[in-house]
Amino acid sequence: MKDKIARLAAIKNNAIAFYEMAFTGNPSKAVKLYVGDQYIQHNPLVENGTDGFIRYFEKMQVKFPDKQIDFVRAVAEDDLVALHTHQVWAGDGEYITMDFFRFDEKEKIVEHWDSIQKIPSESANLNTMY
Repeated sequence: MKDKIARLAAIKNNAIAFYEMAFTGNPSKAVKLYVGDQYIQHNPLVENGTDGFIRYFEKMQVKFPDKQIDFVRAVAEDDLVALHTHQVWAGDGEYITMDFFRFDEKEKIVEHWDSIQKIPSESANLNTMY
């Protein structure tokens, strides 16, 4: 097995590559390359399993073909990776997301959680959300 630092770097890179590939229009390839034998989904808008994930992102690609994503930060610990992103959904606004991915021993994603918040037009402070 890879040493701990190399494994953490690998799963962090896999999480980013998976998310970017699915988000920009190729969820089937993302699943094929980066998802393990199971895929547990905790987002209530997305069905459990890889088929539901693929259908959701295919639908979003048709509805929002010009959406954009910027990875603000990525943190890896044990078998988990957390991604903090800034997303622009043309015609629907800007969002901050925090996604968590759990990996198996083969460095494949097997579980996903997320939290999504629309960036408000006004803020009580001058800090960004990322």
